[in-house]
Amino acid sequence: MNAFELALPDTLAGAVSLLDPEDPTIRVMSGGTALMLMMKTDVFHPTQLISLRRIEPGYSQMGLLPDGSFRIGAMSTLSDMEHDDALAGFAPVIRQTMKLLSNVRVRNVATVGGALAHGDPHMDLPPVLVALDAQVVTISPEGERTIPVAELHAGYYETILSGNELIKEVIIPPQHARRASYLKCTTRAVKDWPALGVALTTDLDGDTARDTRLVIGSVGERPMRVAEAEAVIDGQILSDKTIAEAAEAAAESVETIEDELGSAAYKTQLVRVYVKRALQQVANQNA
Repeated sequence: MNAFELALPDTLAGAVSLLDPEDPTIRVMSGGTALMLMMKTDVFHPTQLISLRRIEPGYSQMGLLPDGSFRIGAMSTLSDMEHDDALAGFAPVIRQTMKLLSNVRVRNVATVGGALAHGDPHMDLPPVLVALDAQVVTISPEGERTIPVAELHAGYYETILSGNELIKEVIIPPQHARRASYLKCTTRAVKDWPALGVALTTDLDGDTARDTRLVIGSVGERPMRVAEAEAVIDGQILSDKTIAEAAEAAAESVETIEDELGSAAYKTQLVRVYVKRALQQVANQNA
């Protein structure tokens, strides 16, 4: 690795002040799980790393807000999220997802803010947060702004964050009685990068699905909501017929990209199979 400077600011605002949007060799490090790999493999050569390990402890905390939403500080680790009982009660699908995500060593240091800002399309958490209708709150010299996670990722390793903008927290709106599921398919090892991830949330009014959010990850350049399949589901009972039609609509509408984890045709078939499984899982919850 090349030589670089290391800054250890005491505040998140102080970290923002060290960023230069015109200098991409200055990079913020929270958990560093992805960044260190990029440096070790000679992909990225920083001139300065800004560690967030000493910033205000509030950014490593999480909890319910007065309006019924759930706040997760951007420096909360994935293990923090996995083991927080309040979060598990609020959105059980997050704990379910964490048990499938990478390994304990990575979850112990990787942070939610870093994972979202990294922009890697082969990740488990972003599709889940999109399905939960989550938002990120960011800070920059211009102030704060709120961005739906569904709009955060612009392409392959790309986000809409400015070069001097950092994620400070994630806000998940009240879920009430919504049902949720996350399923993934790996092609090499159980906890490897997913070849496909399917996140699903829906309200069941009696047996009728309402306000469905179906999100596919790891098959394209960013997590994708599948409006065509959602339209098949909403207003319908989750019967075998509806589930099969929704799975087919997803397979026909999602544009998949070939990578080392599978061909485009293979991933299209994964979409068809795993959307069906996710819908069946949701239909059978609390039955």
